[in-house]
Amino acid sequence: MTTSQKNYLKREESFMYDRESRFKMEDTMNAGRIEYTEKHVMHMAARRCDVVRISMSGATLTFLTKTDLPREFVLDIPDARIMKIGCVLMRQNSNNSAEVRFLRLLTQKELDRIFIFSTHPAHKDKTLDVRSW
Repeated sequence: MTTSQKNYLKREESFMYDRESRFKMEDTMNAGRIEYTEKHVMHMAARRCDVVRISMSGATLTFLTKTDLPREFVLDIPDARIMKIGCVLMRQNSNNSAEVRFLRLLTQKELDRIFIFSTHPAHKDKTLDVRSW
């Protein structure tokens, strides 16, 4: 089979990852925590991380040390009180960062709450509307 011929896998596409509209990633700085199972559901492991970029459909996480991440895990952002965001690992970089996609889109209300609790200078003027909580 030559490289010019296509096989049946070339026609397959996923709506979530291939045809989904891309959302703009915004810089942020929030503490995060990931949880995942190790050794085939024998115990739960947790790692701390920093959320440095985020959009409605994905984020970039950084870790202090080299970490072997599983393909699926959940992300918590405790400051913003957002728990259990299902994630899929898209790419793990050599500089202790990872790009992840969320299994559901974040709402604008959740994104605003994340930006309110961010320590990034771009979000220093964000305020919290207590009536919307």
